[in-house]
Amino acid sequence: MAAFHYQAVDAEGKPKQGLIEADSARAARNQLRDSGLFVVELDTVNASQSKQQFSFARRRLSLSDVSMLLRQLATLLEAGLPLEQSMSVLIEQSNHPYQRSLLASMRADVLAGNTLAHAMAQHPGDFPEIHRSLVKAGEASGELANVMDKLATYSENQQALQQKVGLAFVYPGIITVVAILIVGGLLFYVVPQVISVFQQSHQALPWLTRSLILVTDVLAATWIYLLVIIIAAVYAARQMLKQETVRAAFHRRLLRLPVVGRLIQGVNTARMASTLSILFGSGVPLLTAMSAASGVVGNLPMRYALEDAAQKVREGVSLSRALASSGLFPPVLIHLIASGEKSGKLDTMLDRVAKQQDLEVSGFVSVLTSLLEPLLILAMGAVVLIIVLAILMPIIQMNQMVK
Repeated sequence: MAAFHYQAVDAEGKPKQGLIEADSARAARNQLRDSGLFVVELDTVNASQSKQQFSFARRRLSLSDVSMLLRQLATLLEAGLPLEQSMSVLIEQSNHPYQRSLLASMRADVLAGNTLAHAMAQHPGDFPEIHRSLVKAGEASGELANVMDKLATYSENQQALQQKVGLAFVYPGIITVVAILIVGGLLFYVVPQVISVFQQSHQALPWLTRSLILVTDVLAATWIYLLVIIIAAVYAARQMLKQETVRAAFHRRLLRLPVVGRLIQGVNTARMASTLSILFGSGVPLLTAMSAASGVVGNLPMRYALEDAAQKVREGVSLSRALASSGLFPPVLIHLIASGEKSGKLDTMLDRVAKQQDLEVSGFVSVLTSLLEPLLILAMGAVVLIIVLAILMPIIQMNQMVK
C-alpha cells in the first residue's frame, strides 16, 4: 500500500486535506468518494513533500515528539509486530498532520525495499545522525527492537536533561523580569511625580536624590536609543556567531568561565558518553560511533577535540589517551574509559560516565539556581531600597525644617 496526500471538499463545500493509504491512486479516490469527499488533488507522499512545507506551519518534530515516536515504535517491535505494520499503527494514532506525513513517507520507503535507516536519512532535520547510525546497526544485527528501546531511552534522557536545565532557570528568569518591571515603573512613573514636588519647594536635595533624578532624566530621554542599540547588538552578535571561527572562539571563552564552563563541559560530556555507549554497545565500530558523537557535542572546541581524538584512534592510539591530550574532558571520563579499555567493557564504562555526568549537571544546576534566587531577590531589594531612600531623604529634611 502507498500513502497519498489529498486535498478535497465535502458535501458542504468545506476544504479537507490529509493522508490516506491505498493500493493505488484510483483506489484512494474511490475511498475518498465513498467518504463523501470530492477529490481536488491527490499526490503520493514523496511527491507532495515540497508542498507540505508550505501547508504545515510546523516542519520539524520536537525532541519530545521524537522521543515519544521512538518509544512507541520500540514497544510495537518488541510486541512482535512487523516494521511496516508498526508504522501503520503509528500513522493511525497520530493526530499531527506533519507527523502522519513523515511516517507515511518513511513507510513508503520501507515498503519499496529500503531500510528504516535509509528512510530516516531522507529526513535529517527530524532524525539526527545518532538515530540513523543506531537503527542501521540494529537492522544489520537483527536486534532492531532492542536498539530502538535503547535509542528511545537515550532520547528521553536527553529530553529530561534539557527540561531540567531549562526549568531550573525559569524562576530566576521570572524574578529578573519582575524586578525590571518594578524598577522601571518606579523610575518612569513614581519618581518623576514625587521629585516634581521637591523641585517646587526649591530646597537643596540630597546627593542620592539628585543622582536618581539624573538617572531618570537620562533614561527617559535615551531609552528608545538604548533599546535600538541593544537590539542592534544582539543582531550583530547573532550574525557574527554564524561564523564558525568566531563561534569557536566564543565557545572556548565560555569553557574558561568558572561556573558556566563547568556546566557546559558536563552537559556535552554526558551527551558524548551516552552516544558512544549506545552506538559502541550496539555493535557500531568505534570510529563510526565517534563520528556520530561529534554531532551531538554543541561546544565547538570539544567537538574539534573529539574529531582530533578520532584521528588519533585511527592511527592506533587508545581512546583514553586520545581524549586526554586535549585537556577539555573531565578526568573521570578519561579514567573510566581507560578502565573500560583494559577490562573490555568500554560501553559499560561510557554509560556509567554519562549517568555520573547527568547527576553532576543536575546537582550543579540545583545549587546554582538555589544561589541565584536569593541573589536576585537581594539585588532587586537593594535597587528598590536606593529608590525609596532617594525619595524619603528630602521628606525627612522637610520635616526637620518644619520643626
